[in-house]
Amino acid sequence: MALANSKVTAQGQISIPAEVRRRLGIGPGSILEWDEEGENIVVRRSARYASEDIHRAVFPKAPKLRTLAEMKDGIRRHVRERHAGR
Repeated sequence: MALANSKVTAQGQISIPAEVRRRLGIGPGSILEWDEEGENIVVRRSARYASEDIHRAVFPKAPKLRTLAEMKDGIRRHVRERHAGR
């Protein structure tokens, strides 16, 4: 049974039903991939990488976990040091 239906416009555009957008986690600006698998066409959300994925690829050692208070303290210290002489 189909999850949803879409109608193709004269310009070849379709609207993606809200339930499908929710399930795929897509919104304005999202990129979709169209792939052929045998006799079927599969549409999926294009892969995205989180900052954690990129960090793991660049740095072999995991970063130390910090609390929100520690991060705010670090930001305050950095701003004070950077702008202290102004």
